[in-house]
Amino acid sequence: MKFYRIKISSWTASFRYPNLISGMQPTLEVPPISTVLGLINAAAGKYLKHTYLKLGYYFEYESKAIDLETIYQIELHNKGYPLNTTKSNVINREFLFNCKLFIYTDDSQIAEYLSKPYYSLLLGRSGDLATVEKIEEVELKEYSNAKNIKGQIVPLKGNCLPGVIQPLPQYFTDTVPRQNIGTTAYSIISCHSKPPQTNITAFTDKIDEKEIDIYIHELQF
Repeated sequence: MKFYRIKISSWTASFRYPNLISGMQPTLEVPPISTVLGLINAAAGKYLKHTYLKLGYYFEYESKAIDLETIYQIELHNKGYPLNTTKSNVINREFLFNCKLFIYTDDSQIAEYLSKPYYSLLLGRSGDLATVEKIEEVELKEYSNAKNIKGQIVPLKGNCLPGVIQPLPQYFTDTVPRQNIGTTAYSIISCHSKPPQTNITAFTDKIDEKEIDIYIHELQF
């Protein structure tokens, strides 16, 4: 099957756990689908309303470390609106170094958006600037019982793959405040994990001389 493969790189990346607000801020080792779709929105320069979308991606990083970060906390009035007072705090934030993200899509419009991004692309926070290095068409073969799935997230239901289990939204609305869409439990399988044997059908690609099986998400909103 033909896909557009988009290679994106960044020096750093950080993908926060959705329910952790204070204290040490660890990073997920694979970006959620919502982060990838947000990156595509940034490239398009607008909010894209998907009804059905086929999307796969593979994420790898070289190393992981912890940095100190200054945050500014805004006080709220008891009626809910912010006050003109803030206080600073220092927290530990985990980040990933020397990152690569490969996006797979059969949608030529998405590939076109990423070829000429409208806004800056980020892999996480505002300092995690990313660059599109290459866009190419590839022909990938479909295989059952994939055995090289890593650097990806896979729905837990029906697959039950080993990994960090985390409920993650697939997308967000463009309303204020934003609302989660399609929150699902996923297995998060690091690129440094030993890939499990599965009963999953996937598409095999070769990335930096490594065979990687790409799980294709079929998203319906």
